[in-house]
Amino acid sequence: MGMSAVPASSSPLLHSQPHLSFSLKQYKYRIDTEEAASHYSITDGGHSRSFDLTWAFGTGRVGQSYLFKSGAEFYEARVTYFESLKNLDFTPSRALDSPKDLEEAMYRPVGGAEILRCFGCHTTASNIEGSFDEEHLIPGVTCEACHGPGSQHVAAMNSLATDLPNPGGEVAIFNSAHLDPVDAVEFCGACHGAWWDVRLAGVKGVSTARSAPYRLVTSKCWGNGEARLVCTACHDPHKPLQTDPAAYDRTCLSCHGTAGGLKTTTAHPGPACPVASRNCTTCHMQKVYVPEMHDTFTDHRIRIVKAGAPFPE
Repeated sequence: MGMSAVPASSSPLLHSQPHLSFSLKQYKYRIDTEEAASHYSITDGGHSRSFDLTWAFGTGRVGQSYLFKSGAEFYEARVTYFESLKNLDFTPSRALDSPKDLEEAMYRPVGGAEILRCFGCHTTASNIEGSFDEEHLIPGVTCEACHGPGSQHVAAMNSLATDLPNPGGEVAIFNSAHLDPVDAVEFCGACHGAWWDVRLAGVKGVSTARSAPYRLVTSKCWGNGEARLVCTACHDPHKPLQTDPAAYDRTCLSCHGTAGGLKTTTAHPGPACPVASRNCTTCHMQKVYVPEMHDTFTDHRIRIVKAGAPFPE
C-alpha cells in the first residue's frame, strides 16, 4: 500500500517500461519515460498533444493509471498500463470509440471533489479540513492513513516508558480492530468499495468483483455481520497480500466443521464441506475475469460455485 500512489517521475513501473504505446483508429498514444519525467502524448496523424505525467496510481500488480496537470487543474490520462498486457489500453470505464476531438481522446478533466477521493485513498494526509493539500501529502498509504494522526500516540507511548502521567495506559490512536463487524468492513470499504459505493455507482456484473467488501456482505456467510469474516480476519494490512489458498483455511474453519456428520454448534455454525477441508477459497471464492481490468479478481461473495451458473448480483 505504500506504493499505491507515487509521483510519475519516480514510478518504478514507468522506468522499467520506458516506451509504452496504444492505438485506436487514427489515435496513437505513447508514454515515454526519461530519467526525470514521463511524457504522455497523442497524435491523430495531423495534430499532437503532449503533457508530463504528474501522478501514477496503483502499484502495477494489475495496472497503473495516471494524472497530469495543466495549470492548477488535474486531468486523467485516457490510457492505463495493464500488467497482463505489458502495455497500455483504455483506463477502466474510460473507453471511447468515437471521441469528438483530440483533447477528449487524450484525457478526462477531474474535478476537486473527485481529486479529494482519489488522493484520499491512495495517499496520506492529502485532505486537510476538506481542502486538498498536494504540497504536503505523503505518497502512498502509510500508518496514519488508517490510524489517524500519530503525534499524540507517540507521546502516549513515550509516557508509558517513563514516569509521565498516562491514565489508564491510553495509546491515543484509532484502531479499526475495535469496530463492530459491519463498521469494520465499511471502514475498509471506504477505499476498497463498500455496498453503497457500488450501488450508487451503478456497477454491475463481474465488475463488482473489484469491490471485495461489497461482494463479502452479499454472501450468505456474512449474515448480519460476522466478526470472523471482517476483512482483517483474512488480510493483514501490515503484510503483503497472501496468495497461497491454504493460508485462508484457518478463517473458513473457524466457522465450518472439518468432518461430515458433526452437528453444527454456536461456535461452528457452518457444516463441514463434503468435498475437502483444505484450500477452501479455490472452490468457494471463484476468480472471475474482469474485462476492463484485463485480469482476474477473487470474488468475495462466498458461495457454492456451480458450473455454468450466472454470476450472482
